[in-house]
Amino acid sequence: MTSITAPPDTGRRASYGIAIVLIAQLMLVLDVTVVNVALPRIQTDLDFSPAGLSWVLNGYTLAFGGLLLLGGRLGDVFGRLRVFEIGLGLFTVASLAGALAPSPEFLVTSRVLQGVGAAIAAPSVLALLTTSTPDAASRNRALALFTAVSSAGGSIGLILGGALTDLGSWRWTLMINVPIGVAVLALVRRFVDETARRPGRFDVVGAATATLGSVAAVYAFINAPDHGWDSIGTIGGFALAAALLALFVRTERVAPHPLLRLGLLHNRRRAGALVVMSLLVGSQFPMFFLLVQYDQRVLGFGPLASGFAFLPLTLAIFAVSRISARLVGRFGPQRLIAIGTVGMALSFLWLSQISTTSHYVTAILGPMLLSGASAGLAFMPTTVAILADVEPEHAGAASGLLQTMQQLGGAVGLAVIVSVYASGAVPGQVVPGAEAAFLTSMAFAVTAFLIAMVVMRAPRRSLTASVPA
Repeated sequence: MTSITAPPDTGRRASYGIAIVLIAQLMLVLDVTVVNVALPRIQTDLDFSPAGLSWVLNGYTLAFGGLLLLGGRLGDVFGRLRVFEIGLGLFTVASLAGALAPSPEFLVTSRVLQGVGAAIAAPSVLALLTTSTPDAASRNRALALFTAVSSAGGSIGLILGGALTDLGSWRWTLMINVPIGVAVLALVRRFVDETARRPGRFDVVGAATATLGSVAAVYAFINAPDHGWDSIGTIGGFALAAALLALFVRTERVAPHPLLRLGLLHNRRRAGALVVMSLLVGSQFPMFFLLVQYDQRVLGFGPLASGFAFLPLTLAIFAVSRISARLVGRFGPQRLIAIGTVGMALSFLWLSQISTTSHYVTAILGPMLLSGASAGLAFMPTTVAILADVEPEHAGAASGLLQTMQQLGGAVGLAVIVSVYASGAVPGQVVPGAEAAFLTSMAFAVTAFLIAMVVMRAPRRSLTASVPA
């Protein structure tokens, strides 16, 4: 039988569409870290209190992590391209407001609205990628690029934030989103088609309980390092999250049009891959927090130099992600995840050896290259395992669930590892506590390896299955 290939114009249009959507994804992801290196200047300029300053980061994380499931369902019901445009439009306007913020309260509110817009748009990014490609091979290549963009977004944010802060003002770390957002909104409908709407009643109770439960869980984890794991706020946050999420599960079992089809979690490999994804993000995300402080306070780097110090990590992720799509088709996701998780564990063990006399080239560069290459191997096949065999009508919900686990994993990992770091820290010093913190990151990666080996075992044919058309 003669194979049918897409006409050149169609293939070129799809490529442009994928590029435009990935630019938007990069913008959404790097905003998690783009203001990190600018925090000292933000504090001075707007007179933030030390506790209030953390909400410049936490406000975005809370809204982003808490609303992702809702964003996925909105895309299924109302059309993913339309919802993507609405979310990106809100994100762009909120970025402009934050760049012009005259007070701490105004900036934090703008960051929360950025998180809301990102949560609405982000699930549709992955769904649009998986529905815009003509075949499984193209789909896996698009997923490899998505993985590279998502994994490297944190370090790119640090570089961009450092450059903009050093050369201009911290306000440009937010203002840069405005022209990019406007350009994407102007071009996206020319190169990306709307997806079919899935008519049905909207699950209001499910949306409310999932959103508030996720927000409560993220808040509790963020609250723990500052106020203690046994504080009323932390315990109350976890209790409220447990109650709301239990109500969410009960609602989804009986709802005629559920926000999340619980059958997605009945697949053992998918459930295991979701846990693996959260552990991998949770192990790597705290590295940015710890090494930015080490670079600036021990090695004496400025904002721009500390941003560029993460460039090897970014390049390693991109380089390995370029070949991971071919490797997953040849060897299956499980083997790549195993190699990637072991490599990440070794990189964190290496980083645990840093001291006040260490040098960047000998103590930081090697672990970064190893961590980036290992992440490039592990993240893409984990994404494939999560989205494999998902029906098209549930692609948005599955994408939202995937990215919810990423955000919650990052919040949990940062909270746990920073708590470990703080327990051994000495005021005014960076290195004390770092060894235990990086060893905790290593424990996260080792746990991910064990889950991949035990829970995600499956026949080769199903392991190499592609994501939904």
